[in-house]
Amino acid sequence: MSEYLSWRHRLSGLAVIIVAGLSGVAHADDPTPLPAKSRLQTLPELDSKAPVRRPLDIQSWTTAEGTRVLFVEAHELPMFDLRLTFAAGSSQDQQHPGTALMTNAMLNEAVPGLDVEGIARGFENLGASFSNSSYRDMAVVSLRSLSEPDKREPALQLFAQVLGQPTFPASSLIRIKNQLQAGFEYQKQSPGALAGEALYKRLYGEHPYAHPSDGNAQSIAALTQAQLRAFHQRAYASGNAVIALVGDLTREQAQAVAEQISSALPKGPELPAMPQPTDPKPGLTHIDFPSKQTQMLLAELGVDRADPDYPALAMGNQILGGGAFGTRLMSEVREKRGLTYGIYSGFTPMQVRGPFLISLQTRAELGEGTLKLVQDVLRDYLKSGPTQQELDAAKRQLAGSFPLSTASNAGIVGQLGMIGFYHLPLTWLEDFMQQSQALTTEQVRAALNKHLDADKLVIITAGPTVAQQPLPPPTDKPVDQPMAVPEH
Repeated sequence: MSEYLSWRHRLSGLAVIIVAGLSGVAHADDPTPLPAKSRLQTLPELDSKAPVRRPLDIQSWTTAEGTRVLFVEAHELPMFDLRLTFAAGSSQDQQHPGTALMTNAMLNEAVPGLDVEGIARGFENLGASFSNSSYRDMAVVSLRSLSEPDKREPALQLFAQVLGQPTFPASSLIRIKNQLQAGFEYQKQSPGALAGEALYKRLYGEHPYAHPSDGNAQSIAALTQAQLRAFHQRAYASGNAVIALVGDLTREQAQAVAEQISSALPKGPELPAMPQPTDPKPGLTHIDFPSKQTQMLLAELGVDRADPDYPALAMGNQILGGGAFGTRLMSEVREKRGLTYGIYSGFTPMQVRGPFLISLQTRAELGEGTLKLVQDVLRDYLKSGPTQQELDAAKRQLAGSFPLSTASNAGIVGQLGMIGFYHLPLTWLEDFMQQSQALTTEQVRAALNKHLDADKLVIITAGPTVAQQPLPPPTDKPVDQPMAVPEH
């Protein structure tokens, strides 16, 4: 979920209650239950071994209410992670921007007989944790709990209430509206936030992805309890959900958990898929903003999550600007010239074509030259593609870091939620690794040129209008202090 991270995505955590719980890393490859005396009981018992990649035995079925379930049995820790992913992100807001965010934020504000504090105490007293968040594609609601029945059963009962019976109290609605309105005021002082909002409008036009995930001051002020209840009934329906479940449960227990949660949801089908966006008109939009630096965003439509070219694009982007030091962009823009503190690029595959984005800040008087340099680096990279040395290094980095994505129950449940939500094959993780490691330089170059064009970028800059200066010449000696550091 990795859209451009402006202030609005941090506000997605409004009303999220995260209470104390257990976490840990499972090192064993054998998923069979361990004897009770061999189970890891406390965090200090974790050893210092690095997490290893284990093959995942993903089991999948559909509940009686039409909810798809993905389950991995893992008995190393006496706990389980449960995540529900709904097609209930801001792309489903229709004519009322901010509805999805507000609905998700208010799920745990009250249920019949319990207010927000009572819900928080209920999870805390059971050693469980609850979390919720909302994005453009999806809304996520999660539970982590101990697996012993005396803790598991009441935690699940409370979780089912929060999911299926939120009351959306008027007092909470007023409070969260006020918090969001304060955020809108902050946005006016943030060139990054202003640039991000303008980018999505330019990139997506009339598409549901175009409007801000948190709505705007007018739309939030107008939201009513009735609208939130209607959205919950439609978007948090059993047929519109995916259940991901990982941990110390048998298949029989997992099925019972899934049925309990699924039956607690409103009844309804999966919502229709988003339409594909149309290609935007390229060009530059400048937002005048009093600052010493200029925020720059360069983007175009990329790919959806199921695109077969994604492994090659992800590998190509890692070399271009997906990592830290050593990427093409970081080397040319920061290390050789000291024009920025950091420059990054990335694909965000979504239900439909998500953005490819390059982002950076630089000194205002060097903005024009820096922008041209970034475009030239992208253009040269698309023409030549990666070198064999760059590709080999990127493959080694992926091979070393990818196991961390499934090193913990929390990591696994996140991957299962992604696989289920985007209707990917159960073998997607292994397929991605195998395809990535088999890539050639020509395959990477071909994929990048198929989906990217340096002359079709949508560019947003936010900063002052000042006289421009020429760029400093490149040097083989990296600068000690970049000329531009983040202001916000």
